[in-house]
Amino acid sequence: MRRRTKEFALRIVRLVGALPESNIGWVLGRQVLKSGTSIGANYHEALRASSRRHFLSTIEIALREAEETEYWLDLIGEARLIEPSRIVDLKNECCELIAILTSTAKTLRQSPDP
Repeated sequence: MRRRTKEFALRIVRLVGALPESNIGWVLGRQVLKSGTSIGANYHEALRASSRRHFLSTIEIALREAEETEYWLDLIGEARLIEPSRIVDLKNECCELIAILTSTAKTLRQSPDP
């Protein structure tokens, strides 16, 4: 997951670089750049958590960022700032990260504290 979230962030950076140089491209690009790169940053922080509660809290932040990223990717595609077919793989990867983070958080919430 460390490598996967970093590669995802790099793909987001490249996507933002390909957006049109307009107010709309700048605003949506900034939003997806912040949320899309934050997933990996929060995941990496979770790995250094000082407690189980801190780990869960940080994983949930990463999950929220992933869900926000999915939203911005949808807007970018539907607004046709980038041809939607060019971001299908990126959106699928985002959905997979959401599923992994959701599963991780759910498992932690359901298992008893050690």
